[in-house]
Amino acid sequence: MRRKRRKRANPWRVIMLLLLITAVLYVNKIVVPTTPPLFISTPTATISPESFANQAESLYTEGKLSQSIDAYEKAILSDPENSSYYVALARVQILAGRYDEGLENAELALLRNSDNPVAHAMRAWAMDFKGNVLEAEAAVKRAIELDANSAIAHAVYAEILVDKGDFDGAAEESRLALDLNPNLMEARRARGYVLYWTSNYDLAIEEYQAALAINNRIPNLHMMLGYTYAAIGEYDRSVESFNQANALNPDDPAPDYEASRVYFTIGEFAQAVQYAEQAVVDDPGNASLQGNLGIMYAKNNELNRAITHLTLAVQGGVAEEGAVVEGIPISYKLRAIELYSIYGLTLARLNRCGEAIPIFQTMLATVADNDIAVFNAEAGLEICQVGTAEPTPTLEGPPDS
Repeated sequence: MRRKRRKRANPWRVIMLLLLITAVLYVNKIVVPTTPPLFISTPTATISPESFANQAESLYTEGKLSQSIDAYEKAILSDPENSSYYVALARVQILAGRYDEGLENAELALLRNSDNPVAHAMRAWAMDFKGNVLEAEAAVKRAIELDANSAIAHAVYAEILVDKGDFDGAAEESRLALDLNPNLMEARRARGYVLYWTSNYDLAIEEYQAALAINNRIPNLHMMLGYTYAAIGEYDRSVESFNQANALNPDDPAPDYEASRVYFTIGEFAQAVQYAEQAVVDDPGNASLQGNLGIMYAKNNELNRAITHLTLAVQGGVAEEGAVVEGIPISYKLRAIELYSIYGLTLARLNRCGEAIPIFQTMLATVADNDIAVFNAEAGLEICQVGTAEPTPTLEGPPDS
């Protein structure tokens, strides 16, 4: 029986098989582990909270307060337990006029670190802007207990003492803040604030200009400089400062309102109307702004327009924009006396004495100790009986801190 002859293995086939096995092993061991799964997005690089904070500080330095606030909020989202981010955010919010938010973030900082002196100082500063002077003083004293060399705490304390009426104490605190850090914007601002309220206007201007040299894009610094220029009768510079504040924060009605008051003071009523109108556009639900616009229309002899806004300011109602306006009650505040005086007198000049006389009677019954109120009420009653008289405007009131 004949054996089958065994075929000889093809050496090339063996080599190819070995190469194929080697390739499969390479793919399984090397390629597959380093290849991302299909249809799963590639993760992006994570930005550190420090990067957000550095960006926020740069934006603040550039005067871009809204963008700085956004960047600090991103830093907090990345590291929600870092109290320093809340403190920095509170500071920028306060400088941007967002006092409620600044107060909230200062308190959130204290929840994470109750011994943070700057957090206590920011809490005090926000409360002072909101009119809570006694609480603000207690908070800033705690900041100084924790760090007696905190320049910003002493600067805040100086402003609080001004608002409390303690000008000697305020002067001492403002000088101490400057001694501790003459390059701190808040220290220069506080010193200027003390000098303004003690009628040292030329020196106040120097301090506000020094603060602006540190950061010239803080709206409140321009506002305070505008008040100071107005106090010494440099009205063009005053309006220029208010306009600069408005350019930095165009949604704030305060710069337009204050510019309207300057033009009112110098008798340029058409200009006053323009600024008063813009202030109402910014905040149509604000009774004080509605009243101010009415006063400017009245002084510009646009009586029918005037009475619309004066009525809103006194009686309340709904503005054309749909905003609800809450009426302002009569009181000894200068603006309230001015509002009621010109409201009544404008009604009288429109021969609406049935509406005007109760206004004058209310003034005589409620604010009889104010000479201007009594004079205007009596003049209005005379208009309704025998002739005409012009209203006497009240004096300009002091600005808020």
